[in-house]
Amino acid sequence: MSSLLTGNDKDQFMTLGEVLAFVDSCDVSDSIVTDTGDVMLGGGDASPTDVENIKHPRVATSDGTRIANRSSFATYPNTTTGLIMKLKRFLLRYYPPGIILEYELRDGTREMKEIDLLHLTAESDIEVLVNQIVFEEPLISESRKPQLRRLIYKLIEKLEVNDSNDFYLFKILRAHILPLTNCAFNKSGDKFITGSYDRTCKVWDTQTGDELLTLEGHKNVVYAIAFNNPYGDKIITGSFDKTCKLWSAETGQLYHTFRGHSTEIVCLAFNPQGTVIGTGSMDNTAKLWDVETGQELHTLFGHTAEIVSLNFDTQGERIITGSFDHTVKVWDVRSGRCIHTLAGHHGEISSTQFNYTGELCISGSIDRTCKIWDVASGQNVQTLRGHNDEILDVSFNATGSKLVTASADGTSRIYNTMTGACQAILIGHEAEISKVCFNPQGSKVLTASSDKVARLWEVETGDCLQMLEGHTDEIFSCAFNYEGDTIITGSKDNTCRIWKC
Repeated sequence: MSSLLTGNDKDQFMTLGEVLAFVDSCDVSDSIVTDTGDVMLGGGDASPTDVENIKHPRVATSDGTRIANRSSFATYPNTTTGLIMKLKRFLLRYYPPGIILEYELRDGTREMKEIDLLHLTAESDIEVLVNQIVFEEPLISESRKPQLRRLIYKLIEKLEVNDSNDFYLFKILRAHILPLTNCAFNKSGDKFITGSYDRTCKVWDTQTGDELLTLEGHKNVVYAIAFNNPYGDKIITGSFDKTCKLWSAETGQLYHTFRGHSTEIVCLAFNPQGTVIGTGSMDNTAKLWDVETGQELHTLFGHTAEIVSLNFDTQGERIITGSFDHTVKVWDVRSGRCIHTLAGHHGEISSTQFNYTGELCISGSIDRTCKIWDVASGQNVQTLRGHNDEILDVSFNATGSKLVTASADGTSRIYNTMTGACQAILIGHEAEISKVCFNPQGSKVLTASSDKVARLWEVETGDCLQMLEGHTDEIFSCAFNYEGDTIITGSKDNTCRIWKC
């Protein structure tokens, strides 16, 4: 997906970790719909605001609305310099719900400020919410209330999309000559990639099911793969040949081969800004690499066993690594320094993830528990019990209010993040569940199992909504696209299936 922004503006916006929202059409007056489908409201007539008034990096209103500023304001002069801020436009972000404020300084530079609406639902009191936002945010004047109100209604509409529709089998892709290892969407969902034991990664067109590219060059299994979302123009592949490769998603050109690990690479990720790559290996280390130059930035030493999980936070400032040494480590990306070692599990770590704000992370373990950690302090906030076999995967919903676990006991469990209470137990699979995720709206959970079936579940009730059947061997990978209307499942039967609703 192309971006509205270029140069420094683009870099600043993408530090939010979310690309602009997708909107097919918009009837909001005083608005512009760009060629990307992004909604922009407001304009140069917005009243200027003194920089000195913008002091809160993050303010939570009474209903949990966050006025979240992820730009750096601390270095700006106060009003004695005459520096002012002028609201230029609103931008929508659907998942998790939020509104982005683009504003301009007197020198012409533009910055972005984010309002997170993580608790927004169809039952939210829109008038109260609009009044709270205007009260807390000096950039938004009273005259902007009608536009703000329409934006919030648009966000609510998106939260209710696709809730009642069943998925149908759209395409069966006989993707590789040997079993698949993983699959992943780009941000817009128009492309996805598959990795395989055949030593290749393939790029596919989601709409047609056509193969677009075959990325060849690895000398062993391609095990871990990822797009540089939200941009989607680059792909990384991690292999048992001990290397990671960076490719063009458009042409298949090989940009860099990252060498340095002494054993298999089994996990990797781009930071949300697309400037740094993290790789985790069976050699007990993780490495950070510069996307532009291909140079190694840091080697993260400290684990005493294999690293099998790795995640960046939304700001790209922290990275977590999960290891077979029973610990999770939190690292500073800029310095490569270990900030915290999260100890407490009594078995190997299988999966980790940050929540959207980066304030919490979760870890799943073969000790049958999932732990919630406070990232700033390194303290264990909750230990979630209930499974009677290994936890193989964990995942937050888009807002971080709920999390889900997948277990070798054949069940998944949905928990309330704040209280740690188990909200639902998803019972129905006949074998272990290896992968689990929420849809973007947070209303459904998707599970992939060794019983050759993927299932869709209702989050609030735990009811099974649909069984996605047809694979002839275990399903080990599944994913939703950004809109939540397309699913891909990858199986050891050497096929990938596209499901649409």
